[in-house]
Amino acid sequence: MTTPPVELRVPRASEREEMLAGKLYNPADPELCRLREKAGDLCTKFNGLARGDYATRAAVLDELIPNHGENFDVMGPIFFDYGCHTTVGDRVFMNFNFSCLDCAPVTIGDDVLFGPNVSLLPPMHPMRWQDRNVRRAADGSFYDYEYGKPIVIGSNCWFGGNVTVVGDVTIGDGCVIGAGAVVTHDIPANSVAVGVPARVIRTITDADASVYQEYAQ
Repeated sequence: MTTPPVELRVPRASEREEMLAGKLYNPADPELCRLREKAGDLCTKFNGLARGDYATRAAVLDELIPNHGENFDVMGPIFFDYGCHTTVGDRVFMNFNFSCLDCAPVTIGDDVLFGPNVSLLPPMHPMRWQDRNVRRAADGSFYDYEYGKPIVIGSNCWFGGNVTVVGDVTIGDGCVIGAGAVVTHDIPANSVAVGVPARVIRTITDADASVYQEYAQ
């Protein structure tokens, strides 16, 4: 390949501003490193707390994810790149091993249920190795280039275990994402989506209400 490796344009905004705008950025930037270290320390603290230490767990979540709604229920362990770039609605439940690499904005609506081992993954890397590989800066430090794409999850969704959602995906209200699915494209509201990559297999309707009547007896 004859095209030279990509380089960041100049002048530019801060690396954090470039990152949140979906532009190519340098994750080794000192501000971004500090934010990730803070989030990592808060995740480690939360993951080490006793399950019954409700007050301390809530306080850690408030600091890690300041943009969350009421009745936020997290089992842990959790893993966030930044936390501060994620917005969570009311009555959201996150089961074991929830991961969110929020280098781009992640928005989660109200009344969303996440099964165990769900991963929300906005980060992207260049396709060519010439653009993707680690580089050495003039001061001897190492860095690479990344960019992020946002994730939007509507209200009233349920994610089965081991679901992965990549960047640049919007999932509409009222969806069910089956266990093990890898969501690589938008899912319309009130859909059941399964598989790798996830595909819509049907629409959820009022007819589904009768299916569960036997369990209520």
